[in-house]
Amino acid sequence: MRKIRLRNIIAFFMFNLVFDVILAPFIIFWGPFDATKTLAVGSVLTSRHPQVVKAFLSEEEISEIVNKYNNSDAASSIPIQRTVSDTSAGITIEDIKGKVFKGKVMLINNPKRIKVAVTKELEVTGERVSDFVKDTGAIAGINGGGFYDPNGAGNGAFPDGLTVHKGEIVHNNVGNKSIDIVALDKDGNLIVGQMTADDIKKKNIQEAVSFGPTLIQDGKRGVFQDFVWGAAPRTAIGQKADGTIILVVIDGRQLSSLGAKMSDLYNLFKEYDAVNAANLDGGSSSELVYNGKTISKLWNIFGERYLPTAIVVMPEGVSE
Repeated sequence: MRKIRLRNIIAFFMFNLVFDVILAPFIIFWGPFDATKTLAVGSVLTSRHPQVVKAFLSEEEISEIVNKYNNSDAASSIPIQRTVSDTSAGITIEDIKGKVFKGKVMLINNPKRIKVAVTKELEVTGERVSDFVKDTGAIAGINGGGFYDPNGAGNGAFPDGLTVHKGEIVHNNVGNKSIDIVALDKDGNLIVGQMTADDIKKKNIQEAVSFGPTLIQDGKRGVFQDFVWGAAPRTAIGQKADGTIILVVIDGRQLSSLGAKMSDLYNLFKEYDAVNAANLDGGSSSELVYNGKTISKLWNIFGERYLPTAIVVMPEGVSE
């Protein structure tokens, strides 16, 4: 009798779970919640499954929402909440909360502590952010630049664009093409925007990965549209005028944190007085590791992703 009752309870919960999953898109796209619909359209259309939106909404409805989404990137009327959660020598970590997202911000006083870590088996397999931190003896680390997958293995072996470590280009699959780059020169200045391989030597670039868009360049807003990027888990980097590096990881695609738009990141970096800032790889790559633990909330249910590069924070006084 107990087995039958338990089986019925399990069947009841499974039925409701399946029913809710089937019903969810109808509520999101046909329901009365305009803000949720706008955010969902912006996120799903820029994902791998844009056909989901087109199955529920007409081209006219999508176009109207796109215009609304792109015009919603002004500073939010709801201020970002900041709470210091940890401090150590030259490092401050803050928990942040916006209108629809939560995340972590790490402030590093000395920009020369920031290095690019590259997988030991380049073009063979990538590493997890926690591996990069451990292997380099770093205190902390975030995921780095973009990557491509020529063999369909999905193991994060090939960094995309230009990758620079210790002043040398360790990987280049774009020739001398100008691309979005996130770089640090020999003086610890964060440089963002377009750059070529030839520019690497001319500007004394020591560490660099490729990704974008640029959020702030020399105090001015970068060129980007929210709709192109949608809302998602985000990783980004910026720098204040005094040299302080700002690392940002936003949780996303979770009930507690839907994710951030590019304008959210822009407004966040303005809040922290950044003069230069750029977006890094996001989605299931987004992660912040500190003192041997992942302190951000991973979206990927399978755990840490294997990546070709990371940005790590070395201990004070360690240059390698």
